[in-house]
Amino acid sequence: MDSRTLVKMIQEQTELIFCNMSISMKTCPWEGQICGTPVWRYFYHTLHSCDKWYRNPNAFAEPAIHAPALDKVDLPCDKTLTEKELWDYFDAVRGRTLAYLNELTDAELYEKPQGCPYTRLELVLGQFRHFMCHIGIFDGLTIAQTGKYPTVLGLEGWQEKLRDGKLYDE
Repeated sequence: MDSRTLVKMIQEQTELIFCNMSISMKTCPWEGQICGTPVWRYFYHTLHSCDKWYRNPNAFAEPAIHAPALDKVDLPCDKTLTEKELWDYFDAVRGRTLAYLNELTDAELYEKPQGCPYTRLELVLGQFRHFMCHIGIFDGLTIAQTGKYPTVLGLEGWQEKLRDGKLYDE
């Protein structure tokens, strides 16, 4: 068995998560609010969490665009990010995450990164859960405000859906 068989499966699912997040960011009304907090802060929160927790939260450096409490959607923060800053951060987090997976082996999934109480697999699965939870919230807001159902890429047919470029299911 290839020493990267599981990691390759994780890579494909991670790519799908980022594609689903991209669809959510393109369809969700950015001017909307979730529990009194602007949607864009939830986008940042989701990406920041992946950036911090996917690899090793103890070896994480805040991005240049960060401000105290910006990632904590239940706390006030005066900083506002532009749509461009968020898309640039999306690209950076996606790039770092996929680069990390390119170097990872199946055996390393069972190991804990230095200073971290969780295995690499636990960190990855935690971000799968976190990402998809927020994507569901974003898509729910989109449905409630527009009456349209954003496309969700799953195990089957996702390449065709992605190629078609449709943002909404019919």
